[in-house]
Amino acid sequence: MSEHGAMLSETASRIFKDAGSSTAGEAEQAIREAGLADVMVREADGGFGGGFEDANRIFFAAGEHALEFPIAEAVMDAASKAQGWNADKKFYAMALARAGQIAGAISTSLTLSVEYTRQRQQFGKPLASFQAIQQQLAVLAEEAAASRAAASAAARAADRGEATFEIASAKLRANMAAGQAASIAHQVHGAIGFTKEYDLQKFTRRLWAWRSEYGNDRHWADAIGKLAASRGADGFWPGLTSGFAA
Repeated sequence: MSEHGAMLSETASRIFKDAGSSTAGEAEQAIREAGLADVMVREADGGFGGGFEDANRIFFAAGEHALEFPIAEAVMDAASKAQGWNADKKFYAMALARAGQIAGAISTSLTLSVEYTRQRQQFGKPLASFQAIQQQLAVLAEEAAASRAAASAAARAADRGEATFEIASAKLRANMAAGQAASIAHQVHGAIGFTKEYDLQKFTRRLWAWRSEYGNDRHWADAIGKLAASRGADGFWPGLTSGFAA
């Protein structure tokens, strides 16, 4: 990650963490004063001048902290207005935003799961010492890495130009990871994971919601299938390696 990207991620993470103990109005004010909502608006128009990759860092941090403020909508509304996007463009942009948020929420779900299984004792030993738990945590770590990589790759592709295939793939992969991650996190936590007092439910509730928003599994699987079929047998591999760009 570049120094610029690291600074943006750190700023977003700090503000979103503080938002958890602030009122909704205070959180929104801090986010807007920092310019995070205008990350994709040109500097000449008073924005940050960033692209999808910069926005994805913000969305990941929002997912990590289960941010209540609708940051994805704020960012994409501002970008859409500034750049004159049509409805399809905005839909794909929001799907990419949800993929980034899902990746962030899975990352924190993994952290919580690892910490809990290290602390929780069963038969005189930490849960994390049991092979079955270790295997579940390994799968959860895989889902966290896969969803983040897919969202990051799609954001980079969107900054280069046409990224229909990459965004469809990222949202589908994130959707699949969301279900698997939420299931594993609650399995290793047991009943405590569903309680209001414990933080896990804040992340898994969002995972369940975000996987259905801006295209569920079937929607994006159909979209990818249509893109592949449009190239025919001879064009499938070239299309796959080029992202099925028009």
